[in-house]
Amino acid sequence: MLFNLSDQNSIANQFISELRDRNIQQDRMKFRKNLERLGQVMSYEISKTLSYQTSTVKTPLGISAVSLVTEKPVLITVMRAGLPYFQGFLDYFDNSDCGFIGAYRREGTDEVVVNLEYLTIPSIAGKIVILIDPMLATGNSLVQSINALTAHGIPAHIHVAVLVAVPEGIEFLSRNIVHPHTLWTCAVDETLNDKFYILPGLGDAGDLSFGEKL
Repeated sequence: MLFNLSDQNSIANQFISELRDRNIQQDRMKFRKNLERLGQVMSYEISKTLSYQTSTVKTPLGISAVSLVTEKPVLITVMRAGLPYFQGFLDYFDNSDCGFIGAYRREGTDEVVVNLEYLTIPSIAGKIVILIDPMLATGNSLVQSINALTAHGIPAHIHVAVLVAVPEGIEFLSRNIVHPHTLWTCAVDETLNDKFYILPGLGDAGDLSFGEKL
């Protein structure tokens, strides 16, 4: 299942536009803030799919009935680019357990090679997991991350939350994830270039957030 935030008009379109704008990108703090804002918006959308039960709250004047989430999702992000986007999810699911994956694309090769060198996660067996990574390009890093996660337990459902995706990555994810999952994205772009970067995309989210890496 695919949910594309850009299919509906909302203030999120402004945040996405500012992320793409090469002039606004010069403001590193604003770039990170827009990633966080979109994490908050996507958290709200994903929250609609969770399970709820009725509870009561005592107010100064009486009793109010309210539906509350029965189980907080586990938040897992791919570092480093995912950190500001992840913060938006943590702003809303502030009591959630969290995990972190260190995965990166090895540069200087003719094909996409992903190194996954760090993994620290809480228990995920039977739980709702939100896997947070800004870009879905080839899909290799996300599939490798999911395989690493599920080696430690099978979640009830995986919500893959990205900022920008392309059809190639969406199709690769669909073919290679056997566990129940939903893909959430803020935009679906045109394609990948010959270096496997998203077009038109927005650039390297990690570099734009934190500075260029060596």
